[in-house]
Amino acid sequence: MAKKKSLFKKLRKNESSLVAEPEAPVDDSILEAISQPKVEEVVRPAIVRKPYIAPEKTYPAKIDVEVNKNDIFGALSIAKQAVIEDAGKSEYVGEFYSIDSDEERVATYLFHAKLPGYSGWMWAVTVAKIDDKSPATICDVVLLPGAKSLLAPNWVPYSQRIQPGDLGIGDVVPTSPDDERLTQSYAALPGEEELDIAQLFEFGLSRARVLSIVGRDAASKRWYEGDRGPRAPIAQSAPKPCSSCGFFIPIAGSLRSAFGVCSNAISPEDARVVSVDHGCGAHSEALIKAE
Repeated sequence: MAKKKSLFKKLRKNESSLVAEPEAPVDDSILEAISQPKVEEVVRPAIVRKPYIAPEKTYPAKIDVEVNKNDIFGALSIAKQAVIEDAGKSEYVGEFYSIDSDEERVATYLFHAKLPGYSGWMWAVTVAKIDDKSPATICDVVLLPGAKSLLAPNWVPYSQRIQPGDLGIGDVVPTSPDDERLTQSYAALPGEEELDIAQLFEFGLSRARVLSIVGRDAASKRWYEGDRGPRAPIAQSAPKPCSSCGFFIPIAGSLRSAFGVCSNAISPEDARVVSVDHGCGAHSEALIKAE
C-alpha cells in the first residue's frame, strides 16, 4: 500500500489530474480540489456497534416493610434454622429483620440475605400453626427483594439483542415464522415487487419466503442512511456519484433504480451495496490528463 501511495504522489508532481467526461467542460472547483498537494487517506468504513440499552424495568413498586419484631408464634429460632439449612452456610444468613403476618395462623419471618450478588434481598420463612396450642411448622423458605435490593433488568429475547457484527462462524440465528420483513413467495405479486414474470420466478418462487414491503423499505432506509449512502463523508467529497461510474453494477429487483454493487478493487466499497448517489475517489472517470 505504501508503494502505491508514493507512486501516486510522483504522478501528481509530474502531471495534473482532473475529472473529465468526453467533450464536457470541467468545473473549476473540481480542478482546485484535485490540484491540492495534500492527499487524504481514505479510511474503510467499519461496523459501528451501538451499545445495548435495556428497556425500562416493569417490576412492581417496592414497598417498605413495616418493622415488626413481635414474635407471637415463638418460632424465631426454628425459622432461622430453616433459613441456614436452605442457604447451606450460616454466613449467608444475616440478622433478623421483621415479622409479616396478615393472618392469625400464618406469619413470615424476614432475615437479611448475605448471599453474593443479592444485595438488599431478604430470606422469607413462612410458618403456620393449626391452633394456639400446636407448634409452628415451616411452610416455605424463599428469597425476596427488599426495598433497596439490586434487581436484574427485564429479560430481553436474544433475537432483540443481536446487533451487526455479533454473528460469527458457526452461529445460527433462527428467523421467526411471523417475521414481518418476509412474506410467502406466492404473495410477492409482480405489481408489489415491480418484477416481471421471469424475474418473479427467478427471485421469488425458488424460495419459500421473500422480502415483504416492510422488509424492503427497512433495508433500503438502512442502506441509504448508512456509510454507503449519499450523506457519508467519502460521498460528500467524491468527484461524481456511483450512478455514473463504470464499476457500478445495478442490483436486480425493485431496488435496482436506487442501489447497486461496487466492483472496483481499489475502492473502499468494493463488493458492497451502495446507493446510486454515493461516491468515492475511485470513480471510473477520474482520469489523468497529461499536460
